[in-house]
Amino acid sequence: MAERTESSIDIDATPGAVLDVIADFDSYPSWAGEVKKVAVLSEDGDGWADQVEFTLDAGAIKDTYVLDYDWDVTEDGTGVVSWSLVTAQVLKAMNGSYTLHGDGTSTTVTYRLAVDVKIPMLGMLKRKAEKVIIDTALKELKNRVES
Repeated sequence: MAERTESSIDIDATPGAVLDVIADFDSYPSWAGEVKKVAVLSEDGDGWADQVEFTLDAGAIKDTYVLDYDWDVTEDGTGVVSWSLVTAQVLKAMNGSYTLHGDGTSTTVTYRLAVDVKIPMLGMLKRKAEKVIIDTALKELKNRVES
């Protein structure tokens, strides 16, 4: 699963404000359309979520899965939030990251994602699905942060 898809978006907010929205998993069902339920299963010593369970309903793909998070971020919110799949029913792999770069007033967020499913699917269709997931997630993140 070496191939991945990535896209970027500029958000009119500081990296810290963007990071706050990314880290607020309990609020995802209110703004991330395909996420129906979220439960933080464990946190590290600094209060960052370590493992998070998501219930997803993305039309053809419905799944409940657990992601393991790594927070390589600085005090101002810049850096990388990455995740990897721990368990799932339909997904075989889901590795991704948000990279946040900011100038103090705005933030560029780059989202990288590689997904694999247990059912057979052409690589081209997987990349197209990843692109839709990424573009939707970035737009929803931007709308949430800037609202």
